[in-house]
Amino acid sequence: MTTPYTLASDRRTATQGASAAAAALCARLLLSAVFLISGISKFSNAEGTLGYIASAGLPFPEFSFGVAVLVEILGAILLIVGYQTRLVAILLAIFSLVTALAFHYQIDDQNQFIHFLKNLAIAGGLLQVAAFGPGSLSVDGRR
Repeated sequence: MTTPYTLASDRRTATQGASAAAAALCARLLLSAVFLISGISKFSNAEGTLGYIASAGLPFPEFSFGVAVLVEILGAILLIVGYQTRLVAILLAIFSLVTALAFHYQIDDQNQFIHFLKNLAIAGGLLQVAAFGPGSLSVDGRR
């Protein structure tokens, strides 16, 4: 039997579901923007990026460059569409932590410290996506 209370409760649940789906989509779009822009920038300025990687003392700068561009661009696209979202979010979180430690470890430099904290915050947001999923406005949510 349907009562006015049941109908109101159903509307509230539907509204909360739509709000959660929209928030999850926005979170994926905002998080992915950092990686997509960064990956395209690296690809567009390969020489400068390779020099930066080499100056950080990482072995195999060309290989590291290729991996970074692939992870950032492909990871961003997969995050945007919400495909294999939990796995992609975990991989991007790990990537963010590794880059924080490899490139922004000089925390006595305020600029580097801000970048370090930014990477930690991005990793935290990605772990939220991994924990709670992509929402219904995603490929994963449709399956």
